[in-house]
Amino acid sequence: MNLTDTKKIWLSSPHMGGKEQGFITEAFNENWIAPLGPNVDKFESAIQSYLGESSHVGALSSGTGALHIGLILLGVSSGDEVLCQSMTFSASANPIVYLGATPVYIDSERDTWNICPEQLEIAIKDRIVKGKKPKAIIAVHLYGMPYKAKEIQEISERYEIPVLEDSAEALGSSYEDQKCGTFGDIAILSFNGNKIITTSGGGAIVTKSKAIKDKAIFLATQARDDAPHYQHSEIGYNYRMSNILAGIGRGQMLVLDDHVALRRRNYEYYQQQLSSYSGLRFLAEPKGLYSNRWLSCVETESYEMRERIRLGLAAQNIESRPLWKPMHQQPVFKNCDCYLNGVSDDLFEKGLCLPSGSNLEEEDLFRIVSVIKDILR
Repeated sequence: MNLTDTKKIWLSSPHMGGKEQGFITEAFNENWIAPLGPNVDKFESAIQSYLGESSHVGALSSGTGALHIGLILLGVSSGDEVLCQSMTFSASANPIVYLGATPVYIDSERDTWNICPEQLEIAIKDRIVKGKKPKAIIAVHLYGMPYKAKEIQEISERYEIPVLEDSAEALGSSYEDQKCGTFGDIAILSFNGNKIITTSGGGAIVTKSKAIKDKAIFLATQARDDAPHYQHSEIGYNYRMSNILAGIGRGQMLVLDDHVALRRRNYEYYQQQLSSYSGLRFLAEPKGLYSNRWLSCVETESYEMRERIRLGLAAQNIESRPLWKPMHQQPVFKNCDCYLNGVSDDLFEKGLCLPSGSNLEEEDLFRIVSVIKDILR
């Protein structure tokens, strides 16, 4: 087969709703090309309304930047330790190192594939005994599946260690009817090109008070003091979202619920078509959890099976990808302490992310499943 004649199916490509261009044109017509403007304010308001829980949102240039600012606001500095979910993308961990702090990695549990409460508490007790009480916990809603928020919050309160909630993959997900992005002391969102909605590149910080949001925005706009001249009493960063990109975000917010429904449709189709095959396991939603199914993932019975499916899909011009390689396996973090139970190692060895875009057509899904069925036969 000539792959140039076969439509490429991407893992998770951007999906425009149709109204984005209007908000961008409005910015051009009114000459709001400067970094800030009405689109930023209205995009933040739209997210705040969606999340509820008296959220305060600051639109930033990336989810990574939001994590960086979030750690600063939680008081993390050089020499501190931060407990971080190991099964995640490196952006969850890199800002710890930006600040001269040290990540300590926590393994996953099987129910959600997210940070394991048992291993988390073991780590906290051990670090305290060693005289190194952690400064913060980074918990991630992996692939849109909420982490065990109630259990993590209880541990956070018991040991007085704040939670930075990484909701980069989970806008539209919820835990016991509360939206992801509203659980941590501070939370972050991502609008990267592959996310549930996108601003091309962008993110947001979510706080529980306006004062904390204002401090985040102050730091994200070069920490410029209130003076007629350029004066700086603190180190700042260039992390604010532009008015043009926020216009894309305003249009995307109009179709967020539709995108969630379509991604959940993808998962349901895969689960219905493939769950009867021995050696394949899909991650079910535990009671009370609602996942946006940002990516539909399958756990195979072996590395060999995973690779057979991945390479077979690639041969048909269909993109898939192994699950995140755990941070404790990454060369750059090889010397970090970690508290492991084997779950994330096993998931990385056997797990595969299937095409999950909200713009997949029914014929795309049929084609993907047909290829997988042929491989399994």
